[in-house]
Order: sequence, then C-alpha cells, then structure tokens
Amino acid sequence: MAPRKPTRARPAKKPTPRTKARAARTVRRRRTPEEARTEILAAARQLLLDEGPDAVTIQRVSAAVGMTHGNLLHHFGSAAELQSDLMAVMVRDLTEALDSAVRHLRSDSAAPRALIDIVFDAFSNGGAGKLAAWIALSHNFDHLDGIQEAVASLVEAIEEKFARAEGIHHRAVTSAVLMLAFMAFGDALLGQHLSDMLDRERAAPRKVATMLLPSFFTME
Repeated sequence: MAPRKPTRARPAKKPTPRTKARAARTVRRRRTPEEARTEILAAARQLLLDEGPDAVTIQRVSAAVGMTHGNLLHHFGSAAELQSDLMAVMVRDLTEALDSAVRHLRSDSAAPRALIDIVFDAFSNGGAGKLAAWIALSHNFDHLDGIQEAVASLVEAIEEKFARAEGIHHRAVTSAVLMLAFMAFGDALLGQHLSDMLDRERAAPRKVATMLLPSFFTME
C-alpha cells in the first residue's frame, strides 16, 4: 500500500466584519440595568468635562461605553433624558461636596483655605462649573433646586464658625458665599487661561479668595 501523502493545513480564514461583530457580541460583558446606567452617566459626564455639552449625544456616549444606539436608548429614552439625568447626578454630587464643606467647618480644625479648596474642587474637579454653565445656557434652572438646602447649610456653618462670635451680620456671610461661588465658577471655566494671561500661578485664584474671605467678617 502506498504511503499517504501528508495533508497540508488549510490557511486560517481572515475574519470578516460579520464574524468580528459576532465575536464582539460573545465577549461583551453583561451589565445589570443599574450598572449600565451608572457607566453611561459616567461616560456622559467625562464627555461633558472634556469637550463640553455638545459632546453629550446618544451617538458619542454609546460609542464610549461600547453599546449600540438602540441599547442605550433602552436605558435612556432620549438624549434629553440622558442629559437631564446627568445634570441631576452632578447636582447631587455638588450637594455632597457642599455638605462636606459644612462638616469641615463644624470641625475643630476648620480653616478658610480648606473651605475654599473644597468649594473650588467641587466646581473644577467635580464638574460643577461646567454643569452650572450648561444649566444656564439650556435654561434648565429647575435642577438648581436640589442645592438650595446645601447652600443654606453652608451659610449657617460659616456663621457658626466665623461670624456669630463676633456678631457679624447674616448679609455679610451671604456676601462671602456669593464671592466664593462666583470665584469658584469662574476659576473652573477660565482660571487656567486667565492665570496664564496674567502670568500667575494656577493656585492664584484660591489664594485671592483666601485673602478676601476674612474681610467679609469685618464688614459693618
């Protein structure tokens, strides 16, 4: 009997777009609805911080989380609903940051600079500055209702810590909070550019706010 000729291995087929898509579906991680919503909102928030409100679209967000357009709409019915929920989440985070400032003020180690850092960080790192600009430009002011109680608590905590012992008027404290909020908002949006224009270090706005804050408590 003649020996069999060795068979040659067939070259592997190159994957087609269809097989690639099928493979992607098989390895796609399963997410609970709650996990999916959390990841979607986190991706939308990052797009807002990196590129601004115009980037928070269904197409951009679905690409960022590896979902189809239709799958994302299963969790959020429209771009408007996604954007509204993102605003609500960011307002909640701002409220928590203000509550943190209140807790700090009511501790024995509270100092003006630490308070300023908490508020400035909330507007810059936390995204409250861009959120506030987005709310103003889209006229969704109802979302600001969620922080009213936190702002009132901050005013009360500042009064307790710095003002009541010296009999400082309530209006002076609210003026201080206005100054803090506007400076933190402006710093989050334009602080880097303005600091560069003026040849100042990046922390200059915080230093200025720290110098100004005590002056409100010496107002007549």
